[in-house]
Order: sequence, then structure tokens, then C-alpha cells
Amino acid sequence: MNSFTIIFLIALTLSFSVQFWLAKRHADHIAKHRSAVPEAFKNSVSLEAHQKAADYSLEKIGLGHIDSIISVIVLLILTIGGGINWAFEFWAATVQSPLIAGLAALATIFLIMTATEIPTSVYQTFVIEEQYGFNKSTPQQFIKDQLLQLTLVAVIGMPLLALILWVMDSIGSLWWLWAWAILMSFSLLMSWLYPTLIAPLFNKFTPMEEGSLKTRIQGLLGRCGFSSNGIFIMDGSKRSGHGNAYFTGLGNNKRIVFFDTLVNSLDDEELEAILAHELGHFKCKHTIKMLIANSIMTLISFAVLGWLIDQQWFYNGLGVEQPSPAAALLLFMLVSSSFTFFIQPIIAYFQRKFEFEADNFASNNAKAEKLISALVKLFEENASTLTPDPLYSAFHYSHPPAAIRIANLESQIRPA
Repeated sequence: MNSFTIIFLIALTLSFSVQFWLAKRHADHIAKHRSAVPEAFKNSVSLEAHQKAADYSLEKIGLGHIDSIISVIVLLILTIGGGINWAFEFWAATVQSPLIAGLAALATIFLIMTATEIPTSVYQTFVIEEQYGFNKSTPQQFIKDQLLQLTLVAVIGMPLLALILWVMDSIGSLWWLWAWAILMSFSLLMSWLYPTLIAPLFNKFTPMEEGSLKTRIQGLLGRCGFSSNGIFIMDGSKRSGHGNAYFTGLGNNKRIVFFDTLVNSLDDEELEAILAHELGHFKCKHTIKMLIANSIMTLISFAVLGWLIDQQWFYNGLGVEQPSPAAALLLFMLVSSSFTFFIQPIIAYFQRKFEFEADNFASNNAKAEKLISALVKLFEENASTLTPDPLYSAFHYSHPPAAIRIANLESQIRPA
């Protein structure tokens, strides 16, 4: 232990305590308003649906407390408890190549962390989601998804990680700039390949059939000057009753995807309004802005890591005796969130600002009242709480709270 150990423990304690306190505020706020539907939704949401959303949210918050506690315990065991140091020492003594030994140690820690997350994931899926009627997955499907994710990490992630570790050890003092360029290039490539290479491994994507809905959507795309590589329906219902719609891909590989659950619950005009909102993100260049912001933050992170990699106190303070590129990268990824937790409200603020801009765009290119009715249905069907704690939502919500978002949309409705 050294001075950095104390700094890390203070940062971890502070971030965990604030997160726990915010979650408790959120739970108390939801429970306090459980008995009555908010005024803005009294004519559109039943008391039964409102209370279901409150109970569902409280269940998830309770599980989140347990998950956070487990995560902190595992982090402490791996760092100052010596878990990471053991993994690196074991593989260094077992494998001659420092690069292969580092990769093996990283894989070992990744598997340990994945294993500790499975129990809460199982409980979330097969107890909470099942209890509230959302789970459509089977144990076989759950296991298949887990194995497929691990396979993709091994086939795609490990070679990328090997390249970055080689760069860290071989390029010189500016390795972090090269590593950043490699990671950003890989991210762009995967964003382009994801719709046709990765996503179909998990779900079936069926081209939308000809009909009134497709005609309406094509008309919206034409008005907004948006071209895509197709409009698809995804079989989201094989895992969950939740509905969604999204854009995916880059360049000429862009796709529009609707969950089948969404198509089955909304009418054509409501689906058009939801898509208009998503188009708003594209037309307002939110994707590009977020990509630039993420690139800058990643560059800063690599630059900081480029300094920390040569600091013995960084390793010793986190329970690792022998410095190495792999150990530096792992330690940085594990502990950085404890130091950056308090920038979350800034990121969330800009995300919510983008959502307002996309809603305003949708109001100008579809019917605002149809977007309102679609959102109310989604809030109800997904059991999203209508009464979040304001401070909690400021930290964690990427979308504006329901009442605020709908009030903004109502202000966009033009007189007949």
C-alpha cells in the first residue's frame, strides 16, 4: 500500500456512496408517488400500470444495490487484495512470451469478472423480468447468448487487444497515440460491419413488408433526405417484451431497425413519429458529435495511461508488484470509473439536450401528438417509472424524464 492506495479507496468510497445515496433517493421518490398517477398522465396511464412501473423500478434498484456491492468487493479483491497480481505472476511463470502471458492474465480476470456478474443477470432475467411479464428468453437462449458473446470477445477482442499491447510495448513514448488511432479505426469498422456481421448472430432481421407502414416510412425518409440500406423488423420478442427502434451502421451500410414488439404495439403514425425522432439524431448530427466527444475522451484516457504506465506507485498502489503494459491497461480500465463518476451529469445533460432536439425535429416532420401517444404507450408497456428522482435522473438519465419530455412535445403542437 502507498499514498495512491488511499487516494483510490477515497475515490471508490465517495463514488460508491454517492451512487448508493442517489439510488436510495430514487427509490424513495418512486415509492412516495406510487399511490397516484402524475397529473400529466391521469388521462392516459392507469393506476395499475403506474404502480406496476413503480414496483418494477424498485425491484431493479434493489438488485442494483446488490450488484454494486458485489462489484466493489470484486474490485477490491482483484486490486489491493492481490487477485490481479496473482494472475500476472501465474501466467508469467507459465508462458515464456510476455505478450501471451499478459493476454492470458487479462482473459483470466475478464472471465472471473464475467462469472461474478452472471448470478445477478440470471436473477434480473428469470425473476424480475419474468415476474413483470417481460422475459421471453429461455435458459438455453441465455446460455447461448453468453457463449456467443465470449466467443466474439475471443475471436475479435483478443487479437485487437494483442495488437494494442504490442504497440504499448514496442512503439515508444507515443504508443498511446497509435493505440488510440487503432482503437478508433476498429470502432468505426465494427460500427460499419455490425448490422450485417454481428447483429444477425443474435437476432433475425426481416425486411419490412410492402404496405401502408413502409410507404409512410419511405415518404418520411424522402422528406428528410435520408438513405438507408433497408428497413428491418427484428425478432426482439424472442428475448423480451420491451420494444425499441434504432439506426445502426455507418455510410452505405445504415439500417433502420424496429423491434417486432414495437410494431405490434403502435399504429403507423406513431411508428412514423418514433422514426422521425431517430432521424432527428441523424439530421442534427448527434451521432457525429458523440463520436467526436468519445474520441476526445478516449484520447485523453490513453494520454493519461501513457503517463501512468511508467509510474511504479500506480502499480504498487493497486496491488501489482511487476509493471507491464497489460497490467497498466487492466488497472486503468478497472479504477478509472471511480475517478470519473462525477462527470456523468455533464454527459447526461448533453444526451438529454440531444433528445429534446430530436423530439423537436420529429414534431416538424411528423405529428407531435402521435409521438406523445407513442411515448406514453412505451412508458406504460416497458413499465418505465413516471416519477424519477430529479437528482438521480440528472446523473443517470440519457433521456429527459417522461413528464418533462412530453411537456416539451406538447409545446410543439401546432394549432389545427
